[in-house]
Amino acid sequence: MLEMVQSVNSLMWGLLLIVLLCGTGIYYTIRLRFIQIRKFGEGFKLVFGNMSFKGERGKNGEMTPFQSLATAIAAQVGTGNLTGAATALISGGPGAIFWMWVSAFFGMSTIYAEAALAQKYKVVEDGNVTGGPVYYIKQAFKGNFGKVLAGAFAVFIILALGFMGNMVQSNSIAAAFIEVFRARDMQLNPLWIGLPLALFAFFIFIGGTARLASVVEKIVPVMAGVYILGSIILIGMHFQFIPEAIKMIFVGAFKPQSIAGGALGISVQQAIRYGVARGLFSNEAGMGSTPHAHARATAKNPHEQGLTAMVSVFIDTFIILNLTAFSIITTNAMSTGKTGIVLTQHAFTTGFGSFGDIFIAICLLFFAFSTILSWHFFGAINVKYLFGTKAVKLYSMVVVVCIVIGAMLKVELVWELADFFNGLMVIPNVLALFVLAGVVSKIHKDFGKK
Repeated sequence: MLEMVQSVNSLMWGLLLIVLLCGTGIYYTIRLRFIQIRKFGEGFKLVFGNMSFKGERGKNGEMTPFQSLATAIAAQVGTGNLTGAATALISGGPGAIFWMWVSAFFGMSTIYAEAALAQKYKVVEDGNVTGGPVYYIKQAFKGNFGKVLAGAFAVFIILALGFMGNMVQSNSIAAAFIEVFRARDMQLNPLWIGLPLALFAFFIFIGGTARLASVVEKIVPVMAGVYILGSIILIGMHFQFIPEAIKMIFVGAFKPQSIAGGALGISVQQAIRYGVARGLFSNEAGMGSTPHAHARATAKNPHEQGLTAMVSVFIDTFIILNLTAFSIITTNAMSTGKTGIVLTQHAFTTGFGSFGDIFIAICLLFFAFSTILSWHFFGAINVKYLFGTKAVKLYSMVVVVCIVIGAMLKVELVWELADFFNGLMVIPNVLALFVLAGVVSKIHKDFGKK
């Protein structure tokens, strides 16, 4: 099964999705006149000017703009930042990080469009505000074709994030804690990680949007701050290797064969493939997941929420993911032959001693757990769209089972399945983004003047 999924992913991620994702980002970057540069400062002020650890409870299931951003970042900043960066470095070499940067830069304009459209086409159903790609896909394509495409997206996101994606998150948490025990000559049954994780998640699931918003607005700033501080200290301890790390990233992007070690035998195509794939899994720009959070925000207008969304990609990729990459490269952890979260743990052990692997395990626990909460929320919106409110409880139970099972699976298969379903999500979402480009341009023109 692993070989079959890998073959399909090689075809899908080899050219099709890279062209779709980067092409969409380039198109919107040009059409919106490099909005990610011109309006970044305004977006930054919107985010940190309204930051709160105790936001007001919104009416009709709405969130404050900061809560919606925290929910989006909770989805983006997860396993992809700690494990995904490590697997990209091993599979695509240091050059993969360069292609993560490229995809994230253009992805900032893509996610502006996603958030703006989610705000514009949000609706009230059963007394709750909701929105997301299924709603703007139907606006882009009228009639039965739009309904089929929206339905396909809903199925893909339920499988990609709610089921397979959350298996990835619990898998990485379990792997991190197993490594902590293994390094101390002890064994840990992954079931004892998956089970309590699933129970805590279920407790928040049943609390609905209000409980989710309350949890993520507190977890996200703290977890990001702690990890950023720890990473800066580690990189600072190896600051003399920073210039070489930068050189490896830029050279590896175009001539990966000239870099020794982990990049041996890696092609430019592999560097691009794993850079864009892991970048997407991390920042989710173009994937159609985070618009569900941005649709719930009590934003003044769609333009402001779009600017807020841009900052989330910057924080995810250019800050947190970058810190992981430089932590691994500057400590020469790639030469160990380790992969996944174990590689990241080894890098931090190099600087922090026996506390390093514990530090990463704890950070990953909060990163991945918050992602589980957000991804369940995104999937639940689409379950409700397809099957109605009553089906959400059954969906939540299946997600709980996936969390437990995911903790006990092999990491290679889990990641490949996540890549596969993430890729399927992209296609209907990106098609709608192209068709609705005129709507996005009008939003930018009408509300972006001031």
